[in-house]
Amino acid sequence: ELLERVKKGGGEHAILRHTQRNKKVFVRERLRLLLDGADFLELSPLAGLDMPYGDVPAAGCLTGIGRICGVWCVFIASDATVKGGTIYPIGVKKQLRAQEIAMENRLLSVHLVDSGGAFLPLQSELFPDKLHGGRIFYNEAIMSAMGIPQVAVVCGSCVAGGAYVPTMAEESVIIDKIGTLFLAGPPLVKAATGEDVSPEDLGGARLHSQVSGCSDHFAPSEEEAYECIRNVVSTLNCEPVPEQDREPDSPLYSPEELLGLAPLGYSCTLPVKLVLSRLVDGSRFQEFKATYGTTLVTGFGHVEGHLVGIVANNGELAHDAALKGSHFVQLCGQRGIPILFLQNTAPQPAGPASISQAEAHSNRLKAQASMMAAVACAAVPKITIVIGGCFGSDSYIMCGRSFSPNFLFLWPNARVGLVDSQHFPTVPPAGDWTGEELELKQLKANAFKLVQFSALSRLEEESSAFYSSARLWDDGIILPQDTRKV
Repeated sequence: ELLERVKKGGGEHAILRHTQRNKKVFVRERLRLLLDGADFLELSPLAGLDMPYGDVPAAGCLTGIGRICGVWCVFIASDATVKGGTIYPIGVKKQLRAQEIAMENRLLSVHLVDSGGAFLPLQSELFPDKLHGGRIFYNEAIMSAMGIPQVAVVCGSCVAGGAYVPTMAEESVIIDKIGTLFLAGPPLVKAATGEDVSPEDLGGARLHSQVSGCSDHFAPSEEEAYECIRNVVSTLNCEPVPEQDREPDSPLYSPEELLGLAPLGYSCTLPVKLVLSRLVDGSRFQEFKATYGTTLVTGFGHVEGHLVGIVANNGELAHDAALKGSHFVQLCGQRGIPILFLQNTAPQPAGPASISQAEAHSNRLKAQASMMAAVACAAVPKITIVIGGCFGSDSYIMCGRSFSPNFLFLWPNARVGLVDSQHFPTVPPAGDWTGEELELKQLKANAFKLVQFSALSRLEEESSAFYSSARLWDDGIILPQDTRKV
């Protein structure tokens, strides 16, 4: 339901204005005209959902990964039905994440620009800092220096910051009577000089193709613009990814059953091998240290034909399990094998109550620190999927967002938090009280319970997968049964 809501962009009225009055193609139709086929992974589609930007339903831009002429590309496409493609803080964050993916994986970037520039009332959240809007243009320059191609289509109004994206791309196309490119539009010209000028005369397709040279290709229509971009991609000398010789084996057990295996409780009681047998090719899994540190499962398997090392929670991350994980992650680093982390971390155990427990606790922390270092330093691709709970330090050890996995996805049931709300203290410590002191104590206890209830409610809300994904703490929520494909 949420995905369908996001696909409606700014709503029916905005879509009608976009497609009928302005004669423009909707953003997902633009991608359909560009892509080789239906294979397209949309990144963080729920970014911006229900965030405090008034009535903005989503980020105002769509990002994703797909293929043109067999070449894998990252797409950054404005959705002009959302506030005319105006850039909000979450939209900047989404574009920067897409550029990060392009740089990490050396993927061609395709920009479909239809943007009113920055939303000025939020300029302090958009403009001045290192990871704000200007970083988009910095990244474009760095990617060019790295030899990563970038192409752009001006398929609407490109104002202010939106104008730099196509002019910094290696090749750009502008669409007649639809694309316009200027730092400030006709209303500001009127305000500054008193001159009346049309958008077409100020920054239309013919001006930029014939006079300024800001655009490299003139397209009479949207369809011809996307055909032109496909032709440009075919001349970039990028090697298409070779097709696999044969189809990989399907798991022996249906991936559709993963929907029923998604943990609803987060105490790690679900044997994670039930999940693995529905993820890996042929359900074949070569386990590493099978009988040691069994609360963490490690081993090798293939997913859609690709060899991966798998690190999966199977209970509390104990001392032996963390040592095993550290060893296995180092092996993957030495062999150049990508690592797939499946997170379903146990809530943090209570603090030690005796000296012997304190010693065990210290040993566990040292082993976990060793694994944390191994994960941080492993120079191989890492993909993390939160299939259940993701709590506290286990999040770092299992390659959570702060440890920069190449991709991080959540199942819809996932919970991401420093602590589990079910293990949050709910009553103040007991004491000996009499008379008025007891009455005062009870009043304070009731007030404390109200505060705790409010804190619990907030913790419950803020640890949901949807809260996380709206803020771009991940690359999107995926259905369990789609995990292999993603």
